[in-house]
Amino acid sequence: MSNKTTYALGGVAVVVVALIVFALFRWNSGDGEIRNDGYGAAHDPAVSVALDSDGAIVLGKPGVTKTVELYEDPICPACGSLERIYGQEIAQQLDEGKIAVRYRLVNFLDEQSDSKDYSTRAIAANECVAQNGDGVVYSKFHEQLFTTKQPTEGSGDLSNTDLAAIATAAGAPADVAQCITTGARLESAGNHAEAALTALKAANDGKVATPSVFINGNKIDWNDQEWVLTAAK
Repeated sequence: MSNKTTYALGGVAVVVVALIVFALFRWNSGDGEIRNDGYGAAHDPAVSVALDSDGAIVLGKPGVTKTVELYEDPICPACGSLERIYGQEIAQQLDEGKIAVRYRLVNFLDEQSDSKDYSTRAIAANECVAQNGDGVVYSKFHEQLFTTKQPTEGSGDLSNTDLAAIATAAGAPADVAQCITTGARLESAGNHAEAALTALKAANDGKVATPSVFINGNKIDWNDQEWVLTAAK
């Protein structure tokens, strides 16, 4: 092999490594245009939340015909990216009654947390907040849990006391905090997470990937920056 060829291949290798490093940097930094930055969580009191019998958490105004089905794991970094980039835009569409969101929370990343059960405990906390029925409180809690308060996958965790404090700061009453700290919904959360995982596999050709977004059974590319507005049309 000539020296010129060696240098050329070396140059290509350097470029490839640089691109990989750049891609990892963008991923880890959650780089992306934040849509509707400054809007915050849903704040219209008419937005309600309900806990379905299968564990799905439905957030939106009564009578909304368009529902976005969103599968998330509480410790999933990409789920955090989705919420950081699109969460506020979703919140505005909820307030305007354009869409409802059906959250299906899964726990396949439990082992990536220090406690080995963080995802399940976070799902239980979501259920405690959701069953109270206040959509504004739930929206604030969910936003915090997936953005500024989200633990790092592979290291870090939140205790039940921490989760209860986040709920209280979002406006949840004392009985909700007690539900979280005592782990009252832990067993049901595990069962619901398993049901959601089964539903995700069925909808996603047997694959488990979060976040996954569906509208009327059709999977949506959440990297398309216009997907929320398209869903709301």
